[in-house]
Amino acid sequence: MSSPTMDLLRSEPMQLAQLIIPMESAHRTISYLGDLGLFQFKDLNTEKSPFQRTYAAQIKRCGEMARKLRFLKDQMTKAGFSPSSRCSFDTRVTLDELEVKLGELEEELIEVNANSDKLQRSHNELLEYKLVLQKAGEFFHSAQSIAAAQNHEFEANVMGEVSIDSPLLLEQEMSVDPSKQVKLGFVSGLVAREKSMAFERILFRATRGNVFLKQVAVEDPVIDPLSGDKIEKNVFVIFYSGERARMKVTKICDAFGANRYPFTDDIAKQYQTISEVSGKLSELKTTIDVGQLQRSNLLRTISFEFEQWNLLVKKEKSIYHILNMLSFDVTKKCLVGEGWCPISATDQIKNTLQQASLDSNSLVGAIFQVLQTEESPPTHFRTNKFTSAFQEIVDAYGVAKYQEANPGVFTIVTFPFLFAVMFGDWGHGLCLFLATLYFILREKKLSHQKLGDIMEMAFGGRYVIMMMALFSIYTGLIYNEFFSVPFELFGRSAYDCRDSSCRDASTVGLIKVRGTYPFGVDPKWHGTRSELPFLNSLKMKMSILLGIAQMNLGIVLSYFNAKFFGNDINIWYQFVPQIIFLNSLFGYLSLLIIVKWCSGSQADLYHVMIYMFLSPTADLGDNQLFFGQKYLQILLLLFALVAVPWMLFPKPLLLKKQHQERHRGQAYRPLYSTEDSFELEIQSDLHGHEEFEFSEVFVHQFIHTIEFVLGAVSNTASYLRLWALSLAHSELSSVFYDKVLLLAWGFNNVIILIIGIIVFICATVGVLLLMETLSAFLHALRLHWVEFQSKFYEGDGYKFYPFSFASLSEDEE
Repeated sequence: MSSPTMDLLRSEPMQLAQLIIPMESAHRTISYLGDLGLFQFKDLNTEKSPFQRTYAAQIKRCGEMARKLRFLKDQMTKAGFSPSSRCSFDTRVTLDELEVKLGELEEELIEVNANSDKLQRSHNELLEYKLVLQKAGEFFHSAQSIAAAQNHEFEANVMGEVSIDSPLLLEQEMSVDPSKQVKLGFVSGLVAREKSMAFERILFRATRGNVFLKQVAVEDPVIDPLSGDKIEKNVFVIFYSGERARMKVTKICDAFGANRYPFTDDIAKQYQTISEVSGKLSELKTTIDVGQLQRSNLLRTISFEFEQWNLLVKKEKSIYHILNMLSFDVTKKCLVGEGWCPISATDQIKNTLQQASLDSNSLVGAIFQVLQTEESPPTHFRTNKFTSAFQEIVDAYGVAKYQEANPGVFTIVTFPFLFAVMFGDWGHGLCLFLATLYFILREKKLSHQKLGDIMEMAFGGRYVIMMMALFSIYTGLIYNEFFSVPFELFGRSAYDCRDSSCRDASTVGLIKVRGTYPFGVDPKWHGTRSELPFLNSLKMKMSILLGIAQMNLGIVLSYFNAKFFGNDINIWYQFVPQIIFLNSLFGYLSLLIIVKWCSGSQADLYHVMIYMFLSPTADLGDNQLFFGQKYLQILLLLFALVAVPWMLFPKPLLLKKQHQERHRGQAYRPLYSTEDSFELEIQSDLHGHEEFEFSEVFVHQFIHTIEFVLGAVSNTASYLRLWALSLAHSELSSVFYDKVLLLAWGFNNVIILIIGIIVFICATVGVLLLMETLSAFLHALRLHWVEFQSKFYEGDGYKFYPFSFASLSEDEE
């Protein structure tokens, strides 16, 4: 069957279908429908909690497997591996086999990690022990050297003449009986450097100064055995006397997280211990390296098959989730499902069901039958990579009601065009186009990379930005601005000086010597005293014309909506008065603008429009643009006044009459297709109460009428943002060019010129190409959402989300 043509104006015709699937082929049928991706299932078990459903155990099982896969992915990430896109050798792995395999891999990795952590901790402890042996050994060695030097000095004093400066008690001190000397104990270890001052202070206070502390800083950070973090530490040796002092010192060391290590003051034993520790470190390092190699090989093997396993688990979980939405028939041998699908996909779904039954060797095939319903179907538009971004702009405001006119069709042209009216500069447009051209040419590669939030957004809207850039080049050629510089691209200017020297150009002005410049603004306008008044007048009037045209388009689309849904009330009592009211006032203003441009009249349009209301019968005088203008204005004013009650009163009365006739059985006409929420409530009354709240309908219509009448004025004024943003963009570009680039050029200095060029580029990119682009984008967005779509677009539908494996989220849990 050939694929249906893409239609963006109306959403795809949908149908509610029922599937009756035999139990033996249910799993395979749902899997095939997931591959097809054209059926949106309805939950028929809403009254049951997730734990009460038939396949809750299978979903829990898949959730556990997903947890193990997340654990494996975390381990791969820590080891520096990423899931590979290589084809796996085992392409037919089943869920049961995968469950066993994942359990074995998790256990193996947990065991390997535990052993590795244990070995690493021992390695770090030995490294600290070695540092203590080295640093404390140096301290004891230096202390013994000092003691030996003092001993030699004493012997020299005894042998020679005693100096008057010699200590009187030295002989007594050195000749004390060794048995009566106090034996000092000591504790050695490492403490964090940031805690060393507090550590010393607490030791002093707790022992009342009866300890001696010696600290030496370790040059490089040390890996702490407990936390595994790199910490700057000090080696300490604490000398104390007595058992109570030892207990206090030990407790303080534990409180400060200081790691204590045994140490002997025997130099021979010190060297022996250092050699033993070095040997153990070497052995541990070898063991750790072998374990890391084994772990890396295991994770590398997992990375080759991870994507296939992950996809299988996600598919199985989504299949059981859909199976839980189906209900059992009375025989408990079949599953019954309901859901929405496009009418054009009927044959594809039937073929898929038939294929699933054949592959399952089922004796009974699945049944597909269409159900009749008054429920509003979901909205589905077939989009491609070009139109999808424009459709997303519309959907951000609200999803279209089923088969109402889609603004996305017109947004493809009007959105970039209104953006370009505010951004008109073909130099800036060219820069935007080259940037998006890079995205488009490399889209296959970039679509599989993580680009960051801002770049991801720009890449997703690359075709929108491309259209914006192309229209900006077009409007820039009309404005004749290339980074605010005009060019004679389409011929010579129509104006010139009166003489060759142009001495009187600033006083007398230029004269027209040739035909009108063929395309866009004449380059001679730029830089003249009348440039700003001329461009202001041009862009302001152009903004009003564009605004009235787009608002008229919105009202015309409301007519096509009403005609499509067969709602004559909305045609005669909403569309007709709205089009009359808008064009009687602002359509007439647009006519005056065009007549003034064509005739070259000097009429003051502000005066004409103001006195059209204040004094409609007064003589126009010099402001008359054509014969019979006064009488036309009076007629249009009367039309506008009549249109207001036309919008307000008939529609609620006719809706009440329709309701009464239907209630008496004289006429039956479902109103589910109308665009008013109150009419939807009337339709729903068929299934409940029969009340018709005339006051609510009238108040709603009253608000709607006031909103349109006031909106006609405010929305027209809102389109003046096209003029304001265009003027701001042009003036900013001119300031950067004149006050940065030309100013730097005037210094005749290469360094200043280079700095000026860099500042000009940064200002152009940062302000004009980024900030101004975002500003014009948001203003164009507002004009479409508020001024255009409010005229016809309800946007109260809901999207068609078919069950599809292609749309499985990577972060699904």
